[in-house]
Order: sequence, then C-alpha cells, then structure tokens
Amino acid sequence: MKTLYVYYRVLPAHLAQAQTCIGSLLSAMAPHCGTPPRQQVRCDDPTTWMEIYDAIADEAAFIDTLATTAEALGYTALIDGTRHIECFNSPQALSGKPG
Repeated sequence: MKTLYVYYRVLPAHLAQAQTCIGSLLSAMAPHCGTPPRQQVRCDDPTTWMEIYDAIADEAAFIDTLATTAEALGYTALIDGTRHIECFNSPQALSGKPG
C-alpha cells in the first residue's frame, strides 16, 4: 500500500473558504483510503498545506478520483499554482516483504 502526500499553497484571501472545503475533500476521499486522510499546515507558512492519504491500493485511480473531486468542490480555484503529489512506499515494499 502507498501513501500519497499532496502539497500546495492556498491563496491568502481564501484561507477560511479553503479550510471549509478541505474538510469536504477529505471526507469525500476517506472511502478510498485505508485510514482517514488528514491535513497538515506548514509551521512557518500558514498558506502551505499538505494532505496525507494512507493505504492507497491503486495510485493512478486514486489520483484521478482526487483530481475530479477537488475540481468538483471548487477547491482548485482556492490555491496558488498546482497541487504537487508525491507517493511513498514502506521500505518493505522494495523487498516484496509484507510491511
């Protein structure tokens, strides 16, 4: 299973609206994750946010669903630039051993 980290900057004028919207996005994506997704805010920059999605079985399908859902909620209009997605596996995934 994979963990996806999505990071981006929220437009300062839209911080309050984005906070409401992120709750809807995380709730909508929860059924597609092995554990509840969560949000983080950068310690030294309240406009830099991260979403963390754990235990993702099908990375490509999840990313498609995430993009469609974020767009449908109007979330992409609240950010500055693009959403960056990074995918990580446990070290055991490299050896093929259960992790």
